[in-house]
Amino acid sequence: MTPALTIYQQHHLRVVFDHHAAHLYPAMVKASQAHVVMLAEQGLIPADSAAMMLRGLLVLTEDRPEEFDYDGSVEDVYYTLEKRLAAACGVEVSQLSVQLARSRNDLDAGVFRMVLRDQLLQVLDAVLAAGRTILDRADRHADVVITGYTHRRPAQPTSIGHVFAGYAEALVGEGFAYADLLDEMNRSPLGSCAFAGTDLDISPRRLADLLGFERLIINSYEAVAGADHLVRVATLNAQALATGARLARTLMDWLSWGWVVTPGEFTQGSSIMPQKRNPVVLEHLVSMAGAAAADAVSVLNNVGAAWWEDSNNATTDVQARLWDGDDRAYRFFSLLGGLIAELDPLRPPAGEEIVASGATTTAAADALARHGVPFRGAHSLLGRLVRNGPPATWTEQDVRSTAADLGLAELDEAAIRDLLAAAVHPEFVLRRAQADGPGEAAVREQVAQLRSMMTAVAARVDTFRDRLVRADEALAEAVAARVAR
Repeated sequence: MTPALTIYQQHHLRVVFDHHAAHLYPAMVKASQAHVVMLAEQGLIPADSAAMMLRGLLVLTEDRPEEFDYDGSVEDVYYTLEKRLAAACGVEVSQLSVQLARSRNDLDAGVFRMVLRDQLLQVLDAVLAAGRTILDRADRHADVVITGYTHRRPAQPTSIGHVFAGYAEALVGEGFAYADLLDEMNRSPLGSCAFAGTDLDISPRRLADLLGFERLIINSYEAVAGADHLVRVATLNAQALATGARLARTLMDWLSWGWVVTPGEFTQGSSIMPQKRNPVVLEHLVSMAGAAAADAVSVLNNVGAAWWEDSNNATTDVQARLWDGDDRAYRFFSLLGGLIAELDPLRPPAGEEIVASGATTTAAADALARHGVPFRGAHSLLGRLVRNGPPATWTEQDVRSTAADLGLAELDEAAIRDLLAAAVHPEFVLRRAQADGPGEAAVREQVAQLRSMMTAVAARVDTFRDRLVRADEALAEAVAARVAR
């Protein structure tokens, strides 16, 4: 009969085990294969012992850790692996050397990085997929004029393409940041043991190569005590989701105003109002960003409360926040990209509506400035005109009399004509030549540049994945060669 769990086991160890086993166990098995291969190659264990353990580890690759039941007979996933390996080998745990020159400290630090790099690759895939979708929409809708807002008030005409290209640029920056974080994650702490290494002639470099790590962490104390890479995961997720949530809030308005189609696939019906389809996915995206921020605060608080040494609250205890956070980030960008893929213009604001909002007055002031009117004078003139009536009602006489009241030099007919045209033609913004602006040609050039930058990020991802694949192949060959002896 299995003994009853102690209070500590019931309320902490079991809970942690149930959450950690599925994440950590497969990576621990792989890391153990590499470790045994390295020990054998270094002559630190006999060939027959290495073959026995590697055969057992191959059996363990078929395990389903998500189905493990914590019974209190061992402390954690780390000891579960040894227990199951001994059973697979048909020996007692005391006859195993899988932990020779290895500590739970450096093993945990290594497998944490292995799990996180796999998750971050998924997140980055979703970021790039969302980015490509948004750029496609930006290119397609570079000629759809809408009202741009500042401080929730109508400000200037822009286009759907300009807005989407702007968010795509933010995604490109986040893509590079995730790629940099992957590079940081891909440094191996294995071989550091508890924190001071070992007198045995191990090869940390061989371990790193077999597990796809590009570099070694320079200092063995940092290898097990360091947590900056964990903080970066949480804070980058929080940053990226916060920016995406801001776009989600803007899209809520677009859907409410009928500017774009509401994709039925991303809505829920009302329980009482038959006509309603609620785009609640956007609310979920905002909530997900809030959860990411909370996770980042949790990680920062735990790391900041820990000692500069191996410490559970700086490493093990923050893992759940990171794993859940990475999964959330992957789902966030998958949802956002999927939604935007179905967003097409429905009833964007008519030119008359944009004009009536006053959003064209800046362009009208600029038209005067092109004719030599000082900026502040032009600004004051347009401010007074718009306070006296909507742009569609302005006349040449209104402009002349207002200019005279302000003490401006008499305006020529061309200046007045350009002012009045700019005031009632918001579509003129599509002609704007400024490279970063909303001009149709400019937006399409922005899209081209951003696509090129996304391709560069994707190339880094491909290179990273190729390294992991080649490492897996090398490990499998090394294991097979040892087992065959």
